[in-house]
Amino acid sequence: MEQNSQMQYVEFGIGDENYAISIADIHEIIKLQSITEIPNCRHYVKGVINLRGRIVPVLSLRAMFSMEEDSLAKSTRIIVINHREEALGIMVDKVNKVTTFSDIQVPPDRVAGISGTYFTGIGLTPSGLVGILKLDEVLLKD
Repeated sequence: MEQNSQMQYVEFGIGDENYAISIADIHEIIKLQSITEIPNCRHYVKGVINLRGRIVPVLSLRAMFSMEEDSLAKSTRIIVINHREEALGIMVDKVNKVTTFSDIQVPPDRVAGISGTYFTGIGLTPSGLVGILKLDEVLLKD
């Protein structure tokens, strides 16, 4: 898969798996804060936060990927993204680093039990594979 190797991504972890999002889609990364639950929402919607006067829904990628929920830790972060002109928070276990990939491969049909359509590619690194998320697919899943 031919992609610009200069494109930057934020790499983060959920459980033992590593994923990445294009840095262009990220507004900011914040520490976990008080989340107000919203009744009758999808199982992966944790609630909303007040981000400097702006109400931002927070989604759990663990729940979206049918992973067992884990206790929150000091390293838990909310990645605030801009998606279709709306701000959304994605809760992750930890943020690893900003990185580029010299080699990005086409994703297989399934990656770690998750549909391959959720990925734009798989980044190859010396420490392992990193799934590069396709936000339109992940965030519009039902």
